Amino acid sequence: MNLIKLKKNFYNKKIFNKSMSLRKRILQLSQKVSAIHIGGTFSSAEIIQVIFEKLNNKKDKFILSKGHAGVLLYSILEQKKILSSKTLDNYCKINGVLGVHPEIYLKGVEASTGSLGHGLAIAAGMALSKKYNNIFVLMSDGELMEGSVWEAALMISSFKLNNIKIIIDNNDLQSATKASDTHPTLYPIEDKFKSFGWKVASCNGHNPYEINKNLFIPHKQPLCLVCKTTKGYPIDFMMNVPKWHYRSPDKEQYNNALNQINKILKR
Repeated sequence: MNLIKLKKNFYNKKIFNKSMSLRKRILQLSQKVSAIHIGGTFSSAEIIQVIFEKLNNKKDKFILSKGHAGVLLYSILEQKKILSSKTLDNYCKINGVLGVHPEIYLKGVEASTGSLGHGLAIAAGMALSKKYNNIFVLMSDGELMEGSVWEAALMISSFKLNNIKIIIDNNDLQSATKASDTHPTLYPIEDKFKSFGWKVASCNGHNPYEINKNLFIPHKQPLCLVCKTTKGYPIDFMMNVPKWHYRSPDKEQYNNALNQINKILKR
């Protein structure tokens, strides 16, 4: 095996294991609340892990535009010691400060999101200030149905705001239906962003090496990375099952999911 492949495999294992730890934390929190956005957080774990491994808190910004995955952002902020474990343990509790959707008054949260379609326009405003090297925006494919996304995309490329990087969690599932069924002309997503003047790439959204390689390529245009993911990944009874958009596993399901993740971590 050559050195490049060794480095690739080492990077994948390191980041993949960290992303699995995020899923374990989210599973733990799911047992404390009646429902949690588990499917879309699990599909985005490798994406957010890769971004935060390189995020410079002074020079870069991260916006979770798909705000329903707020618990994923909270979990990685805890991992990076920006958010305390005590604060996260009180997720969605009456005496806590963390709600389902992230709010800007929290340390590490750059935008209040949850009403889909706003994150990219906020990023455009940040980019116009010329204060930041990179502005990362994690979006869902269902979010692309919002007209405000395309207004912002057109404005960003027209103003040459080339420090913006969109990462799309392309799991093709909304809360109950496939995005490609309800909005088939949205696809292929790559072609839409190309026509709006963006540099576009796509990759396996559960392969950290591929995400990193495509996210940090040199580019003179704003970048859109379409990550092909599976909602509920890697839990066999959650993957591509719409009901796991917003749901907490029962005790038996929790133990099953935890065992599956532990087996992956032991490989």
